[in-house]
Amino acid sequence: MAPLGKGLVVLGLVLLAAGALLWALGRVPYLGKLPGDIHIRRGNASFYFPLATCIILSLVVSAILSLMRR
Repeated sequence: MAPLGKGLVVLGLVLLAAGALLWALGRVPYLGKLPGDIHIRRGNASFYFPLATCIILSLVVSAILSLMRR
């Protein structure tokens, strides 16, 4: 049972770090409001997909992981 406990602790720490990162990214002024982000409003319905933001975040994370491998 010890490996399961360690795995749960690591998973908890990863979730904590992800939550803190998302909380901090909410304060970045232009994140989520870039020109390529899709936002459609019709009547009472609204659809939002941050396409440009996802692409930029993917590039940044890929670059960081690439640098960490070296």
